[in-house]
Amino acid sequence: MKEIDARGLACPQPVILTKKALDENKNVMVIVDNDTAKANLIKLAKKMKCEVAVKDENDGTKISLYREGGENEEEKVNIELTNEEDSIATGGMVYVFGKNTLGSGSEELGRLLMKGFIYTLTEMDLPPSKVTFLNSGVYLTCEGSEAIDDLKILEAKGTEIISCGTCLDYFEISDKLLIGEVSNMYDIVEVIASGKNTVMI
Repeated sequence: MKEIDARGLACPQPVILTKKALDENKNVMVIVDNDTAKANLIKLAKKMKCEVAVKDENDGTKISLYREGGENEEEKVNIELTNEEDSIATGGMVYVFGKNTLGSGSEELGRLLMKGFIYTLTEMDLPPSKVTFLNSGVYLTCEGSEAIDDLKILEAKGTEIISCGTCLDYFEISDKLLIGEVSNMYDIVEVIASGKNTVMI
């Protein structure tokens, strides 16, 4: 089994190292020292269809990922077609929110404009495929955000809502997340790159 010591490494290094190891090894064991890395690796295991075992110890958390055989190419094609159909159904748009206000100048006006912008997304015939929140943008998915109700409408329409885990930790609001899922920079870059049309807000 390939072993990786990812303690002390910042996001998304633990995920990148693990993914590279899984490309060459069927079984990989990773040691991490924080809950964000732990959650990200469990998510990676699910994404790569690995069995996973987690063991918390005094010196860190050991996460073992097990792959079964090679990839099923037929299944891989079917998954890609399904993702393509989903993308077409939601317009293929990806919005990346890097702050919790829209435009520059008045913060009060910026917050008002942002609320109106997200509301307008709910009124579109084809809602966005994904919306991603970075830096202070993560405040929009947490307690106190005036956009929560509109984001819930988007989620119900099939929009995937993603918040940066490192950003939530930095602002110490991880426990205040109200909607969507927490992700890491590796997955966020994949989301941005996979969008037919990506808009940075």
